[in-house]
Amino acid sequence: MPPSAPTLTTARLTLSGHATTDLEDCAAMWTDPRVYTMIGGQPRSREDVWIRLLRSVGQWTVFGYGSWIARETATGRLIGELGLIEARRAIAPSIDASPEVGWTLTGDAHGRGYATEALAAILTWTDARIPATSCIIDPDNAPSIRLAERLRYRLRTTGTYRDASILIFDRAATGVISAR
Repeated sequence: MPPSAPTLTTARLTLSGHATTDLEDCAAMWTDPRVYTMIGGQPRSREDVWIRLLRSVGQWTVFGYGSWIARETATGRLIGELGLIEARRAIAPSIDASPEVGWTLTGDAHGRGYATEALAAILTWTDARIPATSCIIDPDNAPSIRLAERLRYRLRTTGTYRDASILIFDRAATGVISAR
């Protein structure tokens, strides 16, 4: 049987693998300007979100790691998509040497500590399996830069992706991370 995402839990969240039933919630998230403004600058179509969802499922099969859907445990409300990706993006300089960590939260979830909480659980799981990860962040996305630094990512360099400047951060596996 192919690997699938393990369920991770935190004080407020349940993180599980993507399922076809997540499509509508994810599609709604990707049409919110609070979500996409710093991630490509354009809303994602339902079709594009479907392909992302299938890619997330497939990454677990091919690589044994991938992304999770985060939901509030108490309400079941979608908080976002977070985890590892093998995007093989045309980034200069390349980040293909290690998996990319990414996070996307619904607009209503911003500023509530959910990303730190979820990523602490994800990176604890990741650190036991993968020696290093990278992430890319829009230089104007100050909240994500602060989050990356709090999670022990260190700025490697400024790069280019789709003719836009990006910051490239790297992180070596370090063990347990506090959700604070």
